[in-house]
Amino acid sequence: METRILDSSKKRDVKLFKSLPFNLYNGNPYWVPPIPGEIEFSMDKSRHPFYAHSEADFIAVESGRDILGRILVIHNKNYCDYHKENTAFFYYYEAVEDQQVANLVLSAAQDWCKKRKISEIVGSRGLLRSACIGLLVDGFDQQPATGMTYNLPYYQKQILDCGFEKFTDHYSGYLETHINPNIHDVAKKVLSRGKFRVQTFKTINEMKTWIPRVDEIHHRAFSENPGYVPSTHAEFEDQAGNILALADPRYVKAIMYENEIAGFIIAFPNINNGLRFARSKLYPIGWLGLLLSKAYPSVIDIEVVGMLPEYQGLGGNALLYSELDKTINGPRIKKAEIVQVDERNIKSKADMDTMNVVWNRTHRTFRKVISN
Repeated sequence: METRILDSSKKRDVKLFKSLPFNLYNGNPYWVPPIPGEIEFSMDKSRHPFYAHSEADFIAVESGRDILGRILVIHNKNYCDYHKENTAFFYYYEAVEDQQVANLVLSAAQDWCKKRKISEIVGSRGLLRSACIGLLVDGFDQQPATGMTYNLPYYQKQILDCGFEKFTDHYSGYLETHINPNIHDVAKKVLSRGKFRVQTFKTINEMKTWIPRVDEIHHRAFSENPGYVPSTHAEFEDQAGNILALADPRYVKAIMYENEIAGFIIAFPNINNGLRFARSKLYPIGWLGLLLSKAYPSVIDIEVVGMLPEYQGLGGNALLYSELDKTINGPRIKKAEIVQVDERNIKSKADMDTMNVVWNRTHRTFRKVISN
């Protein structure tokens, strides 16, 4: 077996890195192929905005022409500066069920860190803050939300056997029932006072005019959360483009207090069926499956729901929950997914418990101190 850093400028190496999960999950009803172009863009160091400030490499373990394991190892210098840490991340971890392969993959990632005098490695965590955090450790018989990692059950043991320890968990689940009807009554009273209102959207173009305000509000709402890191302008532009590509105006709302954004709901149609149909290729007809699954979803993924701290306690939370309940109970919607609530964010977890969320998946990050 050979371990090497791939040349991400070569199509052969990009194809090799991308191919492994298609082999590992062949016939698995829960795994979902990546969004078309995701891997190619992540490996394009001339275009992806991450590489303007930081570095990363894609590593593979090969045997002959076969790829047996892979990993992306990341040094996000902006994250380290923001948190005053000396940390690397790993992402896109995949390996056959062979501990020797796992050892080679994870040892190569650690050697990469040692050369840069990085003191610890944490994963799974991607290039941008919008990427799924953690590897799945519970809920292997559940469909993931769009863009959320699904992996094989033995991955956790492979990583622990390489000397990693649990770092933190992120929970996902679904809304099983309607909220208490009294919350809708409270929301009506809040609206009647004239301070709060609900901003809805009819078209994507209408949403575009609000995009510049989203990053500022996201920073104000989540900057104190563990693991948060501000996006550069270029990174936010990329994330905004992804939001607009997936967004349906029916599932995006802003809670306004006079002329200021006080809270927001950002939800997307779950397009997993379209991604399975496309198999990570837009052409010749992959785009059609994606288009249909976006237009006629039966599941929506609630990516962000929150109220800015200065507006909490004024009745805005009741309005937020009321609007969320209306959003998830639209035509054809059978289920709403709540995505990635950090176990350390006790208030957010409690708010979701109030909404009767059934937690059925756990993504876990793992950490290892590196001896240089």
